[in-house]
Amino acid sequence: MSHSIRLERFVEADPLTVFALFTSSGQWLRWQGIACALDARLGGVLEVTMPNGMVARGAFRELVPGRRVVFTWGWVGHPSVPPGSTTVEIDLRPEGSGTRLVLTHRDLPSSELPLHQAGWLHYLGRQAVTAAGGDAGPDPGLGEAPRG
Repeated sequence: MSHSIRLERFVEADPLTVFALFTSSGQWLRWQGIACALDARLGGVLEVTMPNGMVARGAFRELVPGRRVVFTWGWVGHPSVPPGSTTVEIDLRPEGSGTRLVLTHRDLPSSELPLHQAGWLHYLGRQAVTAAGGDAGPDPGLGEAPRG
């Protein structure tokens, strides 16, 4: 059985600025990872190396500038969440002076919910700082993810 995480956050930036943080390697690295390769087109690869050396890999499935980004996600060498096995949906809605970001991470095994929720909460906080024009600093990561 697969499960989902849904998180909402207000970001003090316009939707196109937030969209760029999910679709440009240089922008993504400002808030997550120590290396990143993104090919932001349908079917294009997404690969992020985390500070602990783990590599997340997936592919872009939907791109609507300023509104929506959907990509698959998983971990190289991870038996329960392999590359491309889960789906992350990012919806962006204009709200007042900024953007309401809604992240839904689908198809996760129940054993992975706590770590992925903690990870997204951590990284969405760093991304909000970056989107608002701040510097989130080097990515400290969350430590080693459990295997199995």
